Amino acid sequence: MAISLNLLQLHGNPSLPKFPNSNWLRPAVYFRAPARATVVMSQITPSYWAAINEDIDDHLRRVIIAKDPPEVYEPLSHFVFSAPRNSAAAMCIAACELVGGRRDQAMAAATALQLIYAATYTREYPPLTARGSSNAAVVDRVYGPNIQLLTGVGIAPIGFEILAGSCDLSESGSERVRRVMAEMARAMGSEGWIGGQFKELEEVTAAVETEEVIEMTEGELHARGGACGAILGGGNEEEIEKMRKYGRIVGMVKGLSKKVFGGKENERKREKINELKALAFKELEGFKGEKVDQMCNFFDFEGL
Repeated sequence: MAISLNLLQLHGNPSLPKFPNSNWLRPAVYFRAPARATVVMSQITPSYWAAINEDIDDHLRRVIIAKDPPEVYEPLSHFVFSAPRNSAAAMCIAACELVGGRRDQAMAAATALQLIYAATYTREYPPLTARGSSNAAVVDRVYGPNIQLLTGVGIAPIGFEILAGSCDLSESGSERVRRVMAEMARAMGSEGWIGGQFKELEEVTAAVETEEVIEMTEGELHARGGACGAILGGGNEEEIEKMRKYGRIVGMVKGLSKKVFGGKENERKREKINELKALAFKELEGFKGEKVDQMCNFFDFEGL
C-alpha cells in the first residue's frame, strides 16, 4: 500500500474575493494568507521563530505583486498564499543569523524557498489527480485542475527572480547568490522534491522506503535551506556543511512526525526521531551565542 505525504491541511475560508475591474495594485488588499494555526507555547519562548515566520509572510505580501493579466496573477497569488508554511524558509533565516549574518541577507532566499514549496504543493494535489480521499480537500477548489497545474509551474520561477533581484552586485554577493540558486534548483529537481514525488508514486511497502521519500522532499528542502542561509550569512565551508546536515535531519524529523504507522513501525518511528535529534544537536557543536539555543528549539516550536 502506498504511503503518501501527509501534508498539512489549511483551515478557514477557502475562497478569496475577486478582483475589481481596476485599481488593484497591492496583493495585501485582495490576497490574505489563510489563517494559521494558533501557536501553542511550550517550555520555550516562541518569539524568535514567530518573528521569523511573520517577517517571511510580510515579505511575501510585498513581493507578490498583482499584475496584468488578472486571469494569470489572481490564481497565482491565491495558490501562493494557500500553501501552508514550510519550515525550510525559517531554517534559512536562522542559519544565516547563526553564522553571524543579518536577517535581511537571507529574506529573499527564504521567500524563494517558500515559493518553491508552494509550487510543488500546488502541483501535487490538483482536483483530478489528488491521491486518496484524505487528500481531496487539501487544496482549495477555487480553480480548475488545468489552471492549478499551470499556476504551480509558474510559481517557482518567481522565487528565482526575487533571489536574483536581491544580489548586491558585489563580486562576493553575486557568487553567494549564484551558489544559493544552484542549491535551490537541486532542492526542486530530481535530487530533491520532484524526485521524491516520482519515488512516492511507486508502491511503498516498507517504512525505510518512506524515509527515502521524506529525505528527498522535506529533508532535501531543509538541507538546502540551512546551506543557503549559511552561505548568505558569510559562513565558512565547515559551517555551511554543518547547516546543510542539520537542515536535512530537521526535515527528516518534520516529515516522519507527520507519518502514522501501525504497531511496531510506529514505535520504530519514535526511536528514529530520537536518534535523528541526537545527531542534529551534534551538528550544532562549535557554534556559539544565543542563536545556538534558538536553533536547538527548532524542533519544539509548533508554529514550524
